[in-house]
Amino acid sequence: MATTANPVKSFEENVKNKAQEMGDAAKQFGDKAWDAAGNAVDKAKETATSAFDKAKETATSAVDKAKNVASKVADKTKETASALGQKAEDATHAVGRGMGSLAGSVRENLPQSGMLGSAASSVASGLESTGQYLEKGGLQGIAEDVMNLVRRNPLPALLLGIGLGYVIARATTSRNS
Repeated sequence: MATTANPVKSFEENVKNKAQEMGDAAKQFGDKAWDAAGNAVDKAKETATSAFDKAKETATSAVDKAKNVASKVADKTKETASALGQKAEDATHAVGRGMGSLAGSVRENLPQSGMLGSAASSVASGLESTGQYLEKGGLQGIAEDVMNLVRRNPLPALLLGIGLGYVIARATTSRNS
């Protein structure tokens, strides 16, 4: 019986050795799989970080460009508004000069005496004073005077505004009722 125990023991050792080899191979395979998975995760992190950084740079660049365009538009709008305001102011001064000139023409061409002369003199004086007011003060002077008038008389100014609003609303609505 000693001869049969030896081959069994030898077979057991072979199985044990093969199992050990297979376990070692499986462990090496598992280690390589974990390394490969770790490398894949690292690559994915790098790719995601790189994509995020590029997206962030693109967004920052787009925001900067939008700010630049908005700034240019605002500057151009300010320039245009300033130019229009200056043109309106110049036109107001020119109207004032024109009214003063018209006052001189009224005085020269209409009678100086009688009822017609008195009326012509009053019209010429009104044109002259209004022309001087517009020429010297311009639109800014008119705006300041209106604001001062409203500050001194707020209730009448409010009622006048409501009345004008009503008249404008009635004039602009259609009467299809």
